[in-house]
Amino acid sequence: MNPTTRARHARRARRRRTAAVVLGGLLAPLPAVASTLAPTGARAAPEPKPGTLATVRAVTAKYHDVAAAEADDYVPVSDCVESPAGAMGVHYMNPARAAASIDLRKPAFLLYLPVEGELRLVGVEYFQADRDQDLATDDDRPSLLGHEFDGPMPGHGTGAPVHYDLHVWTWAHNPDGMFAEFNPALAC
Repeated sequence: MNPTTRARHARRARRRRTAAVVLGGLLAPLPAVASTLAPTGARAAPEPKPGTLATVRAVTAKYHDVAAAEADDYVPVSDCVESPAGAMGVHYMNPARAAASIDLRKPAFLLYLPVEGELRLVGVEYFQADRDQDLATDDDRPSLLGHEFDGPMPGHGTGAPVHYDLHVWTWAHNPDGMFAEFNPALAC
């Protein structure tokens, strides 16, 4: 393995360890708060109005290419998540974004569905740890795009924090709605 490849593997390993720390709840409670890319040489689309689904699509379009997501520090943190209600897909998390205040332009997770050996971007997930880590209260429930987050819910693994999340099916139609937790039209 050449030094460049070895360095790339070391960076990916560090990102995965950081992701594990965030998901493992080892950090202090976090602050409150279908298609392809355009062809090369295509003119850029006009800037969407702030705070719209068009904004989410515009800032995540480049992540149809998983390599672009990895270059922006997103790392895979789950297998393909599925239930009788449908699928969520494979979660790629950006640890810094998961630990930061919610920002429409910077989702904490990207959701990919394995299709014919490739990963296809189907949506995004916004995340916020519950300030008091108490399932009985929801006085810090966030909202985005006019929709309240789901939760509070227990962490999805040993030591993971009580949290809120909001799924947004920006790149795959969801018959249960744009903000439903699972997508019944998808399967792993």
